[in-house]
Amino acid sequence: MSPISRPPIFNFKPRHRKRHAKARNKAFRPQQCVVHPPTTSTDQVQSITNQTHVSTTLATHLLSNKFNNSNVVFSPLSIHVVLSILAAGSEGPTHDQVLGFLKANTSGDLNSLYLWLVPFIFADGSLNGGPRLSVANGVWVHKSFSIKRSFKHVVDNVYKAACKRVDFRNKGVEVVNEVNSWAEKQTSGLIKQVLPDDVVNRLTSLIFANAIYFKGLWSHKFNRSKTEESDFFLLDGNKVQVPFMTSTRDQFVREYDDFKVLGLPYSQGQEKRQFTMYFFLPHENNGLHSLVEKISSTFDFIDRHIPRRKVQIRDFMIPKFKISVGFEASDMLKKLGLVLPFNDEDGNGLTEMVHLREKETLFVSSIHHKSFVDVNEEGTEAAAVSVLTMEWGCPLHEDEDEEDFVDFVADHPFLFVIREDVTGVVLFIGQVTDPSIKNF
Repeated sequence: MSPISRPPIFNFKPRHRKRHAKARNKAFRPQQCVVHPPTTSTDQVQSITNQTHVSTTLATHLLSNKFNNSNVVFSPLSIHVVLSILAAGSEGPTHDQVLGFLKANTSGDLNSLYLWLVPFIFADGSLNGGPRLSVANGVWVHKSFSIKRSFKHVVDNVYKAACKRVDFRNKGVEVVNEVNSWAEKQTSGLIKQVLPDDVVNRLTSLIFANAIYFKGLWSHKFNRSKTEESDFFLLDGNKVQVPFMTSTRDQFVREYDDFKVLGLPYSQGQEKRQFTMYFFLPHENNGLHSLVEKISSTFDFIDRHIPRRKVQIRDFMIPKFKISVGFEASDMLKKLGLVLPFNDEDGNGLTEMVHLREKETLFVSSIHHKSFVDVNEEGTEAAAVSVLTMEWGCPLHEDEDEEDFVDFVADHPFLFVIREDVTGVVLFIGQVTDPSIKNF
């Protein structure tokens, strides 16, 4: 992942500590250049396949449980980055469990994937007619803690994180405000208040933050004068009036037994990358939950259902929508099997980040995630922030068929995915159940 705005954040909390470490502030500078596709090895292809699998696992859990009837958007990639940093700072069974959750063999594999993708996926393409993209990482460490050299090397050289020493115990409110201001700046003002006011306490030792930002224009923009109000049918049988965009152009659409998929590409300009927003629309108005179940039962569902060619369209309607959602992710991760990093007992394995004295431990106390997406006639703007807080303590205890004409009328709940098609990396996933709701 690469330069610009949108954050995942880890917050780590300490107990007693008397070590001092030098920390450098690194200015983040977005890149703007013509991006060429990276050379892809078999291992890298498998790493991306695994990352996509983790993305759909997180998505189906969120959509089936926490947000089964609500609008939602999140960035699985942002959460992936945060957990990759966590893996770099762990050892033993905890290290193995994090790697297993991320479908990786080693931390080196995760670091290599990040280093390989960042210059390609997140290089800013706006000067060349492509999307504006960026990624940024930040670290705030309590002034009495000394970061281990090996972990600092990964933070500096792999994740390019700006690192700052702070006083969590006496200036907790100021640090929270600073992190929130950083997140807002990195996401062009889209993500505000990613950290709750009370997330920092006297035990907080470390905060990791990651921010992701995306802004792309459609390759063929919608005519604003053609946008009209129409009915959108809700899961409960009711309906609302919302503005729908339309076009008479041929579209990338593929129809299956009980759902359709639309691909709306973003303008490439001189870019070699190709970003696309995919809409997964059930045939039935109340078919969203069945579609989510289908995704959860198929390892490579997204890759298998990408429309590869344009078809002629009769009726074509896509609602405008804007979604902002925040949630705490630790319970979800525990239910999916990632348990040990949250264990506050001695020997939990999070020992490779900072120097700890005997019987001292670090454990993850919370992971906050906040995302935003705005889809309109011009294109899409999206951002995400993940915040992981850690505390310190001593233990107390198939082929395509020919089709003639197709309709694609997204007038009932659907799923969406923003994806880079050359690599297959998924940036954002979400669902729209009621585009009339304004919760931002």
